[in-house]
Amino acid sequence: MFVSENNDYENMEKNPGRVAVAGKADGHDRAGAENPIVMPALSQVVVSGAFDDIKARDLRFLEEAARFGEVGVLLWTDEHVQQLTGKAPRFPLAERLYFLNAIRYVARVAAFPGDIAVDLLPAVPGWRPQIWADVPGTSNSGREKFCRENRLAYHVMAADRLKGFPEPPPMPGPAGRKKVVATGCYDWVHSGHVRFCEEASAYGDLYLCLGSDANVRLLKGEGHPLLTQEERRYVVGSIRFVKQALITTGSGWLDADPEIRRLKPDIYIVNEDGDKGGKREYCEKRGIEYVVLKRAPAPGLPKRTSTDLRGF
Repeated sequence: MFVSENNDYENMEKNPGRVAVAGKADGHDRAGAENPIVMPALSQVVVSGAFDDIKARDLRFLEEAARFGEVGVLLWTDEHVQQLTGKAPRFPLAERLYFLNAIRYVARVAAFPGDIAVDLLPAVPGWRPQIWADVPGTSNSGREKFCRENRLAYHVMAADRLKGFPEPPPMPGPAGRKKVVATGCYDWVHSGHVRFCEEASAYGDLYLCLGSDANVRLLKGEGHPLLTQEERRYVVGSIRFVKQALITTGSGWLDADPEIRRLKPDIYIVNEDGDKGGKREYCEKRGIEYVVLKRAPAPGLPKRTSTDLRGF
């Protein structure tokens, strides 16, 4: 009733329609194979945690969990985080819910109901998970016991499977939409970035061109960016409103010129802070519609800036 990081993982990827799951999550002491759980064609996977200040590693975990089926996140409330860690979360529940709902690997999100019990999964209407996905830092025998007693598969991701920042493939979507380009650094992705992507994607398929490490240093100085271009591309490309995330190959404020020439977009979208560097004149010259969005958070959420979050 526990998925190993070796053969069972590979079998589930090769034959997702019918998979017998048995053994322990670390691949040792495999037992119970004579009475395995058989997974349906599309399993429901549940993960549980605070997901406070979401980073690339959190997204890699969610992406890997999604290989087993539709991922549902049971999100700890602010009170739960305070109770378990002794301090309030950096980001409130509403903001964490908004962010997670925007991740392409996540099918559903709900606040953990009632009192927190880190080794148990509560009953949630409409949720019928077959797999509990976990990471080594939070996995324990209590969760294994719960899964064993409730006929769930318990999968603990191996740390090496979460390494690296693979380039997300283009997000599937309907054909015939306009092409929209946006540019930026996206060095500490927060709910404000997600909101911008959400609004920009209403105009068409959003291609987000991120400044290369070299160009970000050129424009912002030493110490920037905080994260590598590959990590920034991975995080932004994980947002469901982004058709594709790209790394620019040009230089200066118009560093996305080579990508724009290749993509041939209909629209170039910026926020008020990004309305500079000759972008408006560039679009006029090339016949590209230029749209400036007001910088505003999603309804009910606080305003965020990467500068404030980084502290420099």
